[in-house]
Amino acid sequence: MSSTALEQPQEVRRVSVAAPAVDKATVQEAAKAVENEQNMGILESLKLYRSACFWSVFLSTCIVMEGFDTTLINNLYAYGPFKEKFGDRQPDGTYELTAQWQSGLSNGALSGQILGLFLNGIIADRFGYRKTLVGALTFCALFIFIIFFAESLPQLLVGEILVGFPWGVFQTLAPTYAAEVCPTHLRAYLTTYVNMCWVLGQFIASGVLRAMLLRDDKWGYKIPFALQWMWPVPLAIGIWLAPESPWWLVRRGRLEEAKRSLIRLTARNAGSDFKPDETISMMVHTNEFEKEQTAGIKYTDLFKGVNLRRTEIVCVTWMTQALCGSSFMGYSTYFYQQAGMSEENSFNMSLVQYALGFIGTLTSWFLMTHIGRRKLYLGGQLAMCVFLFTIGCVSLVGRENVPAQWAIGSLLLVYALTYNCTVGPVCYSLVSELTSTRLRTKSVVLARNCYNICGIITNIITPAMLNPTEWNWGAKSGYFFAGTCFCCAVWTFFRLPEPKGRSYAELDILFDQRVPARKFATTQVDRLDTSIDDSTPDIDFSEKEKTLGDNKTAANQVENITQ
Repeated sequence: MSSTALEQPQEVRRVSVAAPAVDKATVQEAAKAVENEQNMGILESLKLYRSACFWSVFLSTCIVMEGFDTTLINNLYAYGPFKEKFGDRQPDGTYELTAQWQSGLSNGALSGQILGLFLNGIIADRFGYRKTLVGALTFCALFIFIIFFAESLPQLLVGEILVGFPWGVFQTLAPTYAAEVCPTHLRAYLTTYVNMCWVLGQFIASGVLRAMLLRDDKWGYKIPFALQWMWPVPLAIGIWLAPESPWWLVRRGRLEEAKRSLIRLTARNAGSDFKPDETISMMVHTNEFEKEQTAGIKYTDLFKGVNLRRTEIVCVTWMTQALCGSSFMGYSTYFYQQAGMSEENSFNMSLVQYALGFIGTLTSWFLMTHIGRRKLYLGGQLAMCVFLFTIGCVSLVGRENVPAQWAIGSLLLVYALTYNCTVGPVCYSLVSELTSTRLRTKSVVLARNCYNICGIITNIITPAMLNPTEWNWGAKSGYFFAGTCFCCAVWTFFRLPEPKGRSYAELDILFDQRVPARKFATTQVDRLDTSIDDSTPDIDFSEKEKTLGDNKTAANQVENITQ
């Protein structure tokens, strides 16, 4: 489907906004920083910010660990020794976990994530991203003991709930850190890399379980549990050495530290006009502008003024990930078995699915550059509607029909490739970019929790749909998710804006002027208004750094200097 078929050309508009109450020098430096950032190409940005890219990729590796853990428990429902240990004997002599326990174990981790996410929104704003992540990794290593030594379903459930707390931290801070340390032209790549980390974790978990098929004892599932310990220690050491987010330091009024952190994140002699002072001024300017829009940084401020619209957008954008049928992929091995495939072929198909997910994320980088986030998100949902509906239609042939089994499996693979080219990775870019910088952590927390709540619902109904002891819909479940996916596509068309190529200051202006979602891409923005009264004295940046302390905001401190 062509882009013109999705949207009609929009009339070009121009919007501007008055500069916030900061000194003339800061605004002029901020304007230069925005202009320089916009004029840099991808290669130039990569050369200058290669250290930032490295640290962003390293922090995102926490998501590889989480993808491994979450896929492990869902795929164990299809693993013989695990079913014999924790499942119930069926009339035909096989063992099966009930749909209620399948939902309970999967939702246990999600419930823990919800609580962990809300706490993270407070802790990360207070202590910074590095310390919060290191603390989460420490608790994660401790809670894995409960999962490894669990001998009953209630014990395993407790372990899943507790390990969900640190998982919630990883989900928030990995894309947030990527969005804050990278320039405009690299944001999409580094935030969507989070999805690749998910896929890598899922692929590793599926590969481990495929290798365990040769075992018929308890170590077939205990060894994968034990492998979860290989992540926390090296990750914690590396993250402790990483530079803190300059944006977080600016929000705390610690401009001198923010400058040092920015210098660590960038390369010297990169052949560009980059000046750390100007970039820090741009951060100060954006922060002050958002403070004028809404002064607070509490959860309640997400629902005030223009932030209400931004909150709706990021929440529904992330909910779309859960409502577009992606739970089929989480339960893919079990799904393939219920479609009639053997245990061995089911695990093989899951490995192919996650390999395609890796390829899909790489493809999304190319597509986002040429198509944009909004059109890619919408087009992906419409394509997935067709695949899900077709899966439902093919299932009418009957689960005993071998060609139908492979047709359903192939369609699910195409669905997985489409998802990982569009909705899967693009979601992380949209959620990270469309929030305000002052409320970014809390916005991402709330959006992810909306996703988790939808995930709890789908984790309740999906096992019931697939389980032969419950609804026994099998692949007919495709009809249901085709409907929910289409509803998400309708919302996307009317409400989701295009952030491609926009600085955070420009996005603030577009939201402040209430530009309609379908006109974001074509509206011209007067980026920064530098027409400040000449009576405002220029202030040397080094002098301003010395004056700024931990307990005062940038605006008040600049005012003290001018007086």
